[in-house]
Amino acid sequence: MAQDRKLYRREAEDKRRLALIEATLALVSEGGARNATVRAIAQRAGVTAGLIRHYFEGKDQLIAAAYRHLMDRMTDDSAAVLNAAPNDPEARLASFVAASLKPPVVDPEAMVLWATFMTDTQRDAAMRGIHALGYLGFRNRLQSLIAALPGTRTEADLRRLAIAANAVIDGLWMEGSALPEEFANGELVDIGIRAVGAIIGVDLQRYLFLSDITLAEPAMDKHS
Repeated sequence: MAQDRKLYRREAEDKRRLALIEATLALVSEGGARNATVRAIAQRAGVTAGLIRHYFEGKDQLIAAAYRHLMDRMTDDSAAVLNAAPNDPEARLASFVAASLKPPVVDPEAMVLWATFMTDTQRDAAMRGIHALGYLGFRNRLQSLIAALPGTRTEADLRRLAIAANAVIDGLWMEGSALPEEFANGELVDIGIRAVGAIIGVDLQRYLFLSDITLAEPAMDKHS
C-alpha cells in the first residue's frame, strides 16, 4: 500500500508539473515570454504561485522546461509513426520524413513557440543546451534511419547526409507552419520525400501514395 501511495503521489506531481509547462507554453504562444509571468502561469494552471516554486527554482527554469517539452514533443510525434511502419528501411525513413511534415508536427503555434524560444538560445546557456539536445535528438534519429538503408556509408557520410536531410525538413516545416495556406494538401510531404531521397540517393517516392499522402507500402507502378 505504501508503494501504491508513493506511485500515486508521483503521478499527481508529474501531472501538476506538466500542467505548469502547458500553461507556460499557452501563455508564450499568446503573447511571448513576457506574457508568461509567474502569476499568469499559476492562474492558467489553476494553482498558487507558491506551488510553482515547489517544482521550479524560478521562471527561467520553467521556461527552459517548457522549451524542452516542446522539442521532445515534436521529435516524439515524428517518431511515433515508426511503431506502425513496415519493416523496411526505406519505408521507415519515408514514414519519418512524412510525419515530420504533417500535423501535429507542422503546426503554426509550435512554430511561434519555437521561434520565441530561439531568441534566448544565444544569451542563455541552458536554453542553448536544450536546443542542442532537441536538434541532435531529431538529427540522430534521422541518421539512424539513413544508416539502416542498403549500401555502405561511412560515419562521416551518414552525418553529412543527416545534416542535409534535416535542413530540408526544418525549412519545409518552418514555412509550412508559418504559411500553411500557401501549400496544397500533402505538398510538403511530397517535396520532402523527393528532396530527402535525392540527397541520400535512394528512391523514396514509391512509398508515397499521391492520393492521400499515406505511407504504408510501396505504391504500385502505373506502367507495371
